[in-house]
Amino acid sequence: MASRFIKYKTAPVFPKLQYSIKQFSSKSFKFIMPKPKVLRVGKISFAHEKWDEISKLVQVVDCESANRDEFFQDLQGKYKDVTNILRTFASVEQTGRFDEELASHMPDTLVSVSHTGAGYDQVDIDPFTKRGVQVSNVTVPVEAPTADTALYLTLTCLRNFQQGHDLMMQGEWPKKGFAGAKLGRSPEGKVVGILGMGGIGRAIRDRLRPLGFKEIVYHNRSQLKPELENGAKYVSKDELYKQADIICISVPLNAHTRHSINKEEISKMKDGVIIINTARGAVIDESQLPELIQTGKIGAFGADVFENEPEVSQKLLDFPNVVSLPHMGTFTYEAVKNMEEWAADNVEVCLKTGKVKSIVPEQYDMKIDAKPLI
Repeated sequence: MASRFIKYKTAPVFPKLQYSIKQFSSKSFKFIMPKPKVLRVGKISFAHEKWDEISKLVQVVDCESANRDEFFQDLQGKYKDVTNILRTFASVEQTGRFDEELASHMPDTLVSVSHTGAGYDQVDIDPFTKRGVQVSNVTVPVEAPTADTALYLTLTCLRNFQQGHDLMMQGEWPKKGFAGAKLGRSPEGKVVGILGMGGIGRAIRDRLRPLGFKEIVYHNRSQLKPELENGAKYVSKDELYKQADIICISVPLNAHTRHSINKEEISKMKDGVIIINTARGAVIDESQLPELIQTGKIGAFGADVFENEPEVSQKLLDFPNVVSLPHMGTFTYEAVKNMEEWAADNVEVCLKTGKVKSIVPEQYDMKIDAKPLI
């Protein structure tokens, strides 16, 4: 029976079958697995060379879903086998938040979601953690440009530069000395408090230090090692409120930090305190700010971020001691390109090692069965 079977397999009347068997037994035989599929959600502006490199390794597809409902359908259809997702901040208009509902539609093949930005409040981490999906964000590339923005806001609030500029544009100079701008203050003798001493907080510290402030204190989830503190002093949150003349907010937005800066907390701060926010707008209960600015409890407010941006209270913006920017903290060619490339690196590193490059803090203790995909 066995000899008949062998003769049957090698019979010349089945040349294609005979060829396949020879190929299977050849040392040169390679079983071709389908390439992993990476889904990009949102526009890539500058990191095209980086993505060209990744495209040589895997299949890269751009999300064409018109809205959230269609995205749900596509996740069960043409995107049902994606292994990695790259998303941008602006893509929220296309898919909505990456929340529990959206996570439940994700295919079982998904390994990672890489967000192109430092703040990842558009992604609810817990439902992805439960599914074993790693979430990464951008860290190092955002530190310098965001800290530069905090420096600008701090100096402008201290010195009333924006008020002087606005009055000059209204023709008040030389009618009035300094166009009628309020007398400013210098860093001398002032204490800076930094809430959140991660990479951005430390970059803010390093930019403010040469200006001659009396002291820089900080509060973090835990005290940093001395080499990371670099001269800054760790204090409790209440002690920071008590000591600081200027408070720079540099914490992520999550369920614990939303509206964590509110009227009650601000009441613990010095009268005339300067508050600088380059984190996320909703860390502050923005609706309470006008009253606190009006009474002088807040001496000046500088912000690059707002709670319901791009909609911002005109009443808040009209205060002469409010320095406002339309979320321009990383709005430079270099910063955007570096952020896009970092996010792409998160995808590539995950493909090659099974682990993303910069996992979000909430997943530091997550158990990962790291298996390279390529």
